[in-house]
Amino acid sequence: MSILDLFDSGFRKRNQDHFAAIVRVAMSDGVITDEERAFLHRLAANLHISEADYKKILKNYKSHQINPPTSYDKRLERLYDLARMVYADDELGENQTGLLERLGVGLGFSTVNVHYVVDKALRLVRAGVDRDNFIDEIKKMNR
Repeated sequence: MSILDLFDSGFRKRNQDHFAAIVRVAMSDGVITDEERAFLHRLAANLHISEADYKKILKNYKSHQINPPTSYDKRLERLYDLARMVYADDELGENQTGLLERLGVGLGFSTVNVHYVVDKALRLVRAGVDRDNFIDEIKKMNR
């Protein structure tokens, strides 16, 4: 096995774990809506998730770990994806905020301020900000 194969395998695993975390948010209310499914399809394509892996993850999403990136910007990108999934169906579900907070802790955000980070993230996504502005605004909050 070449070093490239090892890198590719780790990259693919991180993407699958990230995708599974987003599926977990989508399933927090027990159902995946058409809007959530469309978002998942787009995200799977962006993360290079194969159709076979997509189906496996949907079936067994709880078996995947939350592997936080070491880069703060990458953590914010993942938070952005997760917050967008919460609003994929234009409705904030009862369990979704708490689940997003738990996933935020799993991503490496402090338990002391994860509530505030998630609240700000949801407000930004609801306002329709893009990823770059999202990252900038969250960083401003932590200065």
